[in-house]
Amino acid sequence: MTMTLADTTAFDDGVVTPRADRPKRRTFTAEYKAQIVAEYDAADHGERGVILRREGLYSSHITEWRKAAQAGAAAALGPKSKDRRDKEIEQLRARAEKAEAELQRTKAVLDIVGKTHVLLETLSESTGTPKPPQR
Repeated sequence: MTMTLADTTAFDDGVVTPRADRPKRRTFTAEYKAQIVAEYDAADHGERGVILRREGLYSSHITEWRKAAQAGAAAALGPKSKDRRDKEIEQLRARAEKAEAELQRTKAVLDIVGKTHVLLETLSESTGTPKPPQR
């Protein structure tokens, strides 16, 4: 076997790099999914394949999108972008819940400390030891 110049230019140095020509995953909006599912459901049985080929889809796409729509999962139909205000409201709500839980723990601890103080005073009085002077 003889080696040509074309064979020598494709040298593998063992370094793995990401492929530049790698296909990108398609994303679909909720409106597009709803439109295609409605069109697919309205079409005759023989015309459904035409819709799938035209759009470059598989029947599994329709099945999954229909399940998501029937389950009422609007979030599953497509990425829903939240605006800055909604994100801030969620963050503030989470902070408020955390602060409320911490407040409840603090109240419980203070209640225990107060009861412990009363118990120790009662025990001190029953042993006959004098109280320390108040400042």
